[in-house]
Amino acid sequence: MSTILPVPILQDNYVWLMHQAGHALVVDPGVAAPVVAQLETLGLHLSAILVTHHHADHTGGLAELVARYGCPVYGPPSIAGISHGVGDGGKVSVPGMGVSFAVMAVPGHTLDHIAYHGEGVVFCGDTLFACGCGRLFEGTATQMQASLARLAALPDETLVCCTHEYTLSNQQFALAVEPDNPALQQRHQADRLRRAQQLPTLPSSIGLERATNPFLRWAEPAIQAAAASQGAIDNGPVAVFATLREWKNVFRG
Repeated sequence: MSTILPVPILQDNYVWLMHQAGHALVVDPGVAAPVVAQLETLGLHLSAILVTHHHADHTGGLAELVARYGCPVYGPPSIAGISHGVGDGGKVSVPGMGVSFAVMAVPGHTLDHIAYHGEGVVFCGDTLFACGCGRLFEGTATQMQASLARLAALPDETLVCCTHEYTLSNQQFALAVEPDNPALQQRHQADRLRRAQQLPTLPSSIGLERATNPFLRWAEPAIQAAAASQGAIDNGPVAVFATLREWKNVFRG
């Protein structure tokens, strides 16, 4: 049985660390030092690094970690420092850990963005957040909505390991979109308590996101009505998603 924990870095990023039997993998190491400290504290050998996309806050620690541990790095082949390029439909098996992940293309935030699904977990980078989703820096609303639909189709119990602690601000927007959602209200109260204790709100789960995340709830009448109030051209998934994403870009709570 693997253990999964978030390693805080930078202002609000998490590097995900999964370990068992003395071996570990890390996901999106934007900075090396906190990862090294955690590995040493737990007495772990770094067996692999997984990268979801090319932004520096997800790749900045690669060179230092590879120099120290000599481990393989899996990710989009266009990224500097990737030793094993992977893409949609690929598979990653981590040496020494006996765990494997299916690779899913999830473009939208960036065009090269991928996610890793396996062992009851999805490492989804900046595509799906707790009660939110990533900005469209390179891709289109059509691409991002399709990527989110693909993630939403994973089993409800799948743990969602995204890479930013944006949960409370995302929930403020979600409550503006769907104020009468009791599951969202309950989640917000629980997550406020976690953050007051300086605890992570992550990982989430696909089931919880489907129940509370407006960016996965484009088929709900209340969400469609909220999107219509902001100028959505129709109730189709892409139009609703695109309107919500544009609204979120300027939302100030």
